[in-house]
Amino acid sequence: MADARHVTIEIDGGHRVSGLLQASQDATACYAFAHGAGAGMAHPFMAAVADGLAMRGIATLRYQFPSMERGSKRPDAPAIAHAAVRAAVAAAVDLAPRLPLFAGGKSFGGRMTSQAQAASPLSGVHGLVFLGFPLHPAGKPSDERARHLDAVRVPMLFLQGTRDALAELEVLRPVVARLGARATLESFDLADHSFHVPRSSGGSDVAVRSALLDRFATWVRLRIR
Repeated sequence: MADARHVTIEIDGGHRVSGLLQASQDATACYAFAHGAGAGMAHPFMAAVADGLAMRGIATLRYQFPSMERGSKRPDAPAIAHAAVRAAVAAAVDLAPRLPLFAGGKSFGGRMTSQAQAASPLSGVHGLVFLGFPLHPAGKPSDERARHLDAVRVPMLFLQGTRDALAELEVLRPVVARLGARATLESFDLADHSFHVPRSSGGSDVAVRSALLDRFATWVRLRIR
């Protein structure tokens, strides 16, 4: 399995953020992988997903949002986050020019990617993959945060836990249905927003993550054949 290589990603206005490129020689696709609001690109979940995708032939470019690069606990404003997404996608094209490119991320990172795509298509991106799309605040079900997805014209994969308090399936399923053939929903029994399952369930976080990565890789393969 390929080791992650540190890279620097230039953002407009002279700002830059750190990235981690993980690409094996047999990779068949690349994923520009944004982190969530509360943890950066080196979080164990991010690293485990990147490792698992590498084993399944998908390279990753993990990257920091500017606020995380500064050590701030407050997420960036959308315009700043969108600029970081665009810079990371451009960097992925430069770093892995022969690989079909996908983009998305965990929670906040996935939503910022979809907003950027909706505002103006990300160059070279074949599809978006969301690991726990944050549809609404906990306890306040709403589909308002999904309105921009109507403007996304590339395929989308939603990987969601059935206990995700930030995306109740009763609200998410109609959103996915409305998007039609562009959207696919894969759900994971008893997993929460972090894809954690209770010990009492008899399952394990490792098993959930393995199933998630298998479905991720299968979905990608079907779109690059």
